[in-house]
Amino acid sequence: MVQAPQTPVRRQPASPNLREILALLSRRNLPMTFLRLARKYGDVVHVKGGPLEIFLLSHPEDIREVLVVQHANFHKGQGVQMTSRMLGQGLLTSEGDFHKRQRKLIQPAFHRQRIAAYATTMVEEASRLARSWQDGAVVDMAEEMMRLTLVIAGKTLFNVDVEREASTVSQAMAVAMEAFIKIGLSPWAEQLERLPLPIRRRFYRARDEMDRVIYRIIEEHRRSGRDQGDLLSWLLQAHDEEGAMSDEQLRDEMTTLLLAGHETTANALAWTWYLLAQHPEVAERLRQEVEQVLGDRLPTADDFPRLTYAEWVLAESMRLYPPAWSIDRTAIRDCDIRGLAIPAGARVIMSQYVVHHDPRFYPEPERFLPERWTPEARAARPKFAYFPFGGGPRLCIGEPFAWMEGVLVLATLIRSWEAELVPGQRIEPEAAVTLRPRFGIRMRLQQRQRAAVTV
Repeated sequence: MVQAPQTPVRRQPASPNLREILALLSRRNLPMTFLRLARKYGDVVHVKGGPLEIFLLSHPEDIREVLVVQHANFHKGQGVQMTSRMLGQGLLTSEGDFHKRQRKLIQPAFHRQRIAAYATTMVEEASRLARSWQDGAVVDMAEEMMRLTLVIAGKTLFNVDVEREASTVSQAMAVAMEAFIKIGLSPWAEQLERLPLPIRRRFYRARDEMDRVIYRIIEEHRRSGRDQGDLLSWLLQAHDEEGAMSDEQLRDEMTTLLLAGHETTANALAWTWYLLAQHPEVAERLRQEVEQVLGDRLPTADDFPRLTYAEWVLAESMRLYPPAWSIDRTAIRDCDIRGLAIPAGARVIMSQYVVHHDPRFYPEPERFLPERWTPEARAARPKFAYFPFGGGPRLCIGEPFAWMEGVLVLATLIRSWEAELVPGQRIEPEAAVTLRPRFGIRMRLQQRQRAAVTV
C-alpha cells in the first residue's frame, strides 16, 4: 500500500534555477521538463517572475485537493483562452453556473445504456477499416486511428459521415493545434492574442469553416424533427427550467465533443499500437483474450467488461502516454493546499505525465506492464496517482465512451492484424492539446489467418 507522506503545517516549495526556468518558458518538450523539475525538486515546484507565478503540483493528494476538495477556488488556466476561440463555451472551457447547467443537460446522453448503443458503430467502423487494410502495406497508425475515431465521432454525435467534411475538420484541427502550441501555451498568451499574427488569421478562417459544417448539421437535424439515435438528437430535446439549448450552445458543445473527444482516443490507440509492437508477448496475450472472449465473432457492448486484459493494455498505454498530459488551473482566491499557500492569480499545473511516471506509485515507471492494472494493484495506489480524464466536478464527461471505444476498437483490429514498426523512423511525443506522435508512427501491416468472422 502506497502511503501519502506526512506534510508539515506549512510547506515551503522549491524553486528552479534560471536555466530551468528558461527551459520551462521555452515550452519545448514540456512533459519532460515538468518531469525533470518534479524529480529534482519534489512534489511542489514554485516559479515566480514578475506577474508570472506558477506552482507545479505532483502529489496525488495535492491534486485531489485542487480538483475535488477545493475545486471552487480554481478556474481553468490560461491555455483554455486559446482553446475557447475554437470551442466556444463548451464543457471543456465554460465555468461556474453555466458549466453546471450544460453538464446537467448533457450528462444523460452519456448514460451507460446510451453509450452501449454506440458500440455497434464503433465496431462497424473499426471492422470497415480492418477490411480496407492491405497485407504488407505501410501506414501511419496515428493517421489511421485519427481518421477512424473521427468517423466514429461523426456517426455517434451527428449521425453523419464526416469523411465528406474530413478535409475541413482536419484542417481546423491542425490550425487549432498550431495556434495552441504557438500562443496558448506561451506565458505571454494574452499579449500574443492581441497581435495580428498570421497564425491567428489562419485560425479564425479555419474556425469559420468548421462552424459552417456544424451549423449546417444542426439545421438539418432541426428540420428533420426526429430522434436519429445520435447525441445531437438528444441535446436538441434536452431542456430545463431555463429552456432548451440555443444553436450557439449546441455548436459549442458539439464542436467540443467532436474535436476534443476523437483526438484523445485516437492518440491513445496510436500509442497502444506502438507499445504492442515493442512488446510482442503483451500483444499475444491480448489476442488470446480476444479469441477466448469472442471466438469468431465481432465484439459487442456486452463484451466490454469481459475484455479485461484489453482494458489493462489501454490503461497502461495512457499511463505512459496520457493523451491529456497536463491540467492547468488559476486560483481565483487565496487558498491553502495542505499547508501550501497559493495566492489568488497563481497558476497551478498538475501533469498526468509526471504523476504517471512517479516510481513511488509505478516501480520501473518506463516499463510497459499491463499487470499494473489488476484490482489489487489499483487499490494499492492513491486515487489521483492515475487521472487521464481529470477528476472532480470537471471529470471528462466522455470517459465511459472513450474506454468502450478504445477497448472495442482495439479488440476488433488486433484479432485480424499485426503491425510492426518501420525501422529508422523518429518517434517522439509532441505536447499540444493532447500528447500526440510528432512525426506519426509508420507501421507495416501483417494480416493474421483466421476463420470467417460472424457478426
